[in-house]
Amino acid sequence: MQDVEYYKQKVIDGYKIDKIDALNLLKLPLNDLTNSANDIRQHFCGNNFDACTIINVKNGKCSEDCKFCAQSLYNNTDISLFPLLTKQQLKSKTLDIYKTGFKRISFVSSGRKINDDELKSLGETIKELKYEHKDIKICVSLGLLSKKQIELLEVSGIDRLHNNLETSEEYFKQICTTHTYEDKLKCLNLVNNDNLKICSGGIFGVGESFEDRIDLALKLRELNVKSIPINILNPIKGTPLEDFTILSNEELCKIVAIFRFINPSSYIRLAGGRLLLEDYGRKAFKSGANAAIMGDMLTTKGVQYNQDIKMIKELGYQISYDIN
Repeated sequence: MQDVEYYKQKVIDGYKIDKIDALNLLKLPLNDLTNSANDIRQHFCGNNFDACTIINVKNGKCSEDCKFCAQSLYNNTDISLFPLLTKQQLKSKTLDIYKTGFKRISFVSSGRKINDDELKSLGETIKELKYEHKDIKICVSLGLLSKKQIELLEVSGIDRLHNNLETSEEYFKQICTTHTYEDKLKCLNLVNNDNLKICSGGIFGVGESFEDRIDLALKLRELNVKSIPINILNPIKGTPLEDFTILSNEELCKIVAIFRFINPSSYIRLAGGRLLLEDYGRKAFKSGANAAIMGDMLTTKGVQYNQDIKMIKELGYQISYDIN
């Protein structure tokens, strides 16, 4: 079997890792794998780091049965419930973040998808923010949107549309049954990935195999996704996965490294669950990851800005908001 240097050089020379290659890479020493993945990141992305933060614009009462999610009506969790933020509330929250120096902000809503009235309110707010602040980047995660809804959001000026595939097509039905993998693909395929960029990744530690993880990485490459969130399961009381074991740091680094080999020029983003890591992701940021969601998540705490900014600078990264 070839060593990791062989695969690293092939990727740098333009080769696309396939599933057999990825399975072979898993057999190699972890340190060699992660160091080489970091070299690939350096080659394709330099030291650019893509940072974003999220605003929870609508919480709870979700009709979908995702087994990991605190917001599902199917799960007996203790979370606060609130409807879509008003235009004034959302604008105020966004500008509070923007004034701290953060320029990429994502609006995230619970539910299968937002309705047209909610979309109109969000679109008007986004248009105003983009007009008043030319350098602000607005991303949205609003569910299984229609083509018309996506087009209206694009006109409002959004920069990215997020919709996680979560896992492989094969395993997806084990974590959600109220919508399908095909539903998610249909939504993502409606996005013009030249003008409006796709953000899509997965959640790990939900019982999936490493083959499932590889299949997800390959599907994201097929879709040309350049922003790939990596979420770690945070087992929440009242969900079917509340007793699952938290993913180890070593396992996360292996996932990040394989995703980097398969998606060499993408921004691999540590997202939900990062606070569960004893080093807040430092090892993963040296294993091929070069992006993060900073601040709190939707229903769980996240790593706070000042801690993250300090760590990112210590690792030699430079935050850039001009990344597509």
